[in-house]
Amino acid sequence: MKITVKDQETLQNIDLENLRKYLQTHGWQENQLFLNHATIWHQSATPEDFEILLPNQENLGDYPQRIQEIIEILATVENRPTLEILTELLQIIPNITTQGIVMDIYTPNFDKLKGEITILGIVFQKLQKIHTELNNQNYILAIKAYQQRLPISFTGDLVKENNQFILQNPHDFQIDNI
Repeated sequence: MKITVKDQETLQNIDLENLRKYLQTHGWQENQLFLNHATIWHQSATPEDFEILLPNQENLGDYPQRIQEIIEILATVENRPTLEILTELLQIIPNITTQGIVMDIYTPNFDKLKGEITILGIVFQKLQKIHTELNNQNYILAIKAYQQRLPISFTGDLVKENNQFILQNPHDFQIDNI
């Protein structure tokens, strides 16, 4: 089954410099400049001649469509799912809503009702560990979900740092009905 990523906001959040590094580390070479708006990349290791047209600016109106095309080409060349490649390329996913299970609750902050937790959550149809810090009612709900092994849902900005996901600005934290 082939899944195509079409969410414009998600594609817009792929950092151009991160994409360049990805191409370089996966054997692509920058060959030529295309009208100061893009560069053309080739990979010599493939038997077929694939070409990537990489924009030089993120603020172009068709940037998400160009990124979508690039991800589809990479998925074909690398014989990997598009979601796998997208997960590697994204550094931030703003305002994502997802589900998971609280796996760990770390020592709480004693002078305030807050603490760090680890969630095993779904990020682009794959289970990932997500670290976050919760306050007040959200922290109480996390403890309850952890103790009773109940699924949760939440919204926030998912940031990828050193191959770990960190949930910033968590909100709408709730225990899901089974």
